[in-house]
Amino acid sequence: MRAETQKTVDKIEKSLDLLGQRLDWETAPHRLEEFNARVEDPNLWDDPQAAQKLMRDRQFLVDAMETYSSIKQELSDNVELIELGEMEEDDEVVGEAEAALKALAEKAGQKELEALLDGEADGNDTFLEINAGAGGTEACDWAQMLQRMYVRWAEKRGYEVELQSEEAGAEAGIKSVAYKISGPNAYGWLKSESGVHRLVRISPFGKGTRETSFASVWVYPVVDDNIEIDVNPSDIRVDTYRSSGAGGQHVNTTDSAVRITHMPTGIVVTSSEKSQHQNRDIAMKALKSRLYQMELDRRNAEINAQHEAKGDAGWGNQIRSYVLQPYQMVKDLRTSHETSDTQGVLDGDLDPFMAATLAQKAAGKSRADAQTG
Repeated sequence: MRAETQKTVDKIEKSLDLLGQRLDWETAPHRLEEFNARVEDPNLWDDPQAAQKLMRDRQFLVDAMETYSSIKQELSDNVELIELGEMEEDDEVVGEAEAALKALAEKAGQKELEALLDGEADGNDTFLEINAGAGGTEACDWAQMLQRMYVRWAEKRGYEVELQSEEAGAEAGIKSVAYKISGPNAYGWLKSESGVHRLVRISPFGKGTRETSFASVWVYPVVDDNIEIDVNPSDIRVDTYRSSGAGGQHVNTTDSAVRITHMPTGIVVTSSEKSQHQNRDIAMKALKSRLYQMELDRRNAEINAQHEAKGDAGWGNQIRSYVLQPYQMVKDLRTSHETSDTQGVLDGDLDPFMAATLAQKAAGKSRADAQTG
């Protein structure tokens, strides 16, 4: 076997080792048996929420076991093909197997990163908020570009995207938008996107000048039903108002929109669906999620420091820069990961940036390490 191919094999085996450790492969079959026994309990669905969680946990284990087994089997099969091809001097068989191993290494590496999503809330659904920052109409247009980018990213992953609230810009774009994004590890992937995003481009609004715009992104997990977050009714103010916008399929006009303000923290959440009762429920869930995020921040000094350093959506606080003129470049300022495929990124190709941030945190490296390394 060629040295380069052996390196690929070693890389896949390293990923398998990590996957096995995260999965606790030795006990996985026993845990699956326990899940299956509980699923057969005729009283399971007496508590629908607990049943749904059980089914999700079981499916997560099944998927993880299948992933581990399939990668291990595919590695073994292709190594055998290479050895057979070399014995029979069949370069075509060897070449095909080597190509398959390279593809497998990429897949294994991706699964390895996903296995690092083991934070307390990484597996949860998530709320995503985008707010226009410094730059007026330009910033509102930039916020709408980010809105499109994240929706496309989520849809490519097969996630469910639900609009929670939206406020149109005075002339173009949006001032703010909030979504609930549901799917496996939605929060774990998107949490790295919290921060200020900067855009540099030639203004599309007739100025013909190069403009710099800012927008902030905030990601926080949807609180599981089994996590208790107590909210004192005397600590909140509930306002109803008429929601309206500049038009479009997501905009409605109704007196039922709800805004909840949590006075001790200053947190404000809104929802503008058609039902006032539904809006209050949605807003309370969002508030509890925000409070839960604050608790996670207190437990995790690194995340807490990151949020404190976020600051206003303007100069000095950005995590990522998107330059469309005079050259094409998207660069993450925490990991130094960059690409010239700006259109691809704006079309939702964000996985490499998220993976780079995840890998950096898993390795215990800081933003300064990435910039100097």
